[in-house]
Amino acid sequence: MPPHPSSRVQKAREKLAARLREIRKDEGISGRELAVRCGWSESKSSRIENAKTPPSDADIRVWCRACAADDQAADLIAANRQSAEAHVEWRRLQRTGLRRLQETTGDVYQQTKTFRVYVSDVIPGFLQTVGYASALLSSIADFRGTPDDVSDAVAARMRRNEVLSNGGRRFSFVLEESVLRYRLCSAETMAAQLGHLLGAMDLQNVAVGIVPFSEQRAVWPMPTFTVFDDRRVHADTLDAASTLTQPSQIELYTRAFERLSQQAARGAAARALVADAVASLGG
Repeated sequence: MPPHPSSRVQKAREKLAARLREIRKDEGISGRELAVRCGWSESKSSRIENAKTPPSDADIRVWCRACAADDQAADLIAANRQSAEAHVEWRRLQRTGLRRLQETTGDVYQQTKTFRVYVSDVIPGFLQTVGYASALLSSIADFRGTPDDVSDAVAARMRRNEVLSNGGRRFSFVLEESVLRYRLCSAETMAAQLGHLLGAMDLQNVAVGIVPFSEQRAVWPMPTFTVFDDRRVHADTLDAASTLTQPSQIELYTRAFERLSQQAARGAAARALVADAVASLGG
């Protein structure tokens, strides 16, 4: 099989193949012995180890069992499944406009019961007003040169965000104080957005923590990410959206969220930070 046209996917496949090869070597057996234990041809082992043939979930389970490494199978299977989906370039996601991107995540939002959201740059999408979302998405569309469907994208985002009013779902947000200060829209729009944030903090199923500028950091500010239950993580960079499903990856991001959450101001202290940001708009 030729290399995958996406260099990111091909690198993920090669990384998986290297891990499988290491597992075999750690067991101290040859490719031939592995093939015997797995009940398949030696050439199949070679194709998998050299990233010529992507292994199936069953292949990975058999490989790990043959090498006494059953405890690594779950991570490897998740890595195998996400290799073609983990890094999707924004230009591919947004080439038909921003509305469709808002709608494609709808099923994930409906299926999730607990959301953990960390943001270091903008107000979380869940908590955005129409005005703030319009300004942000307009900026994104202009920067990326996507079709101008901002009004439709904002409407789709507002529909998607209706999950926030479902009392059966829990939302935990951790914001850097910088999020309250970055001016991505007019002062009036930002004041309305911060007022909306204060209102959301009253919801029973919503917890909002804000890490103050003055806090001595135990954990550094990170790029924005969202943990959906304990099943997947969405982590964004400037050029790509990453969907992570390996148990070890989810555990890493969950641990990061808990560390960041411990440093966040809550209740009256968090409200005071928002009020200070509102007051600064009039300066």
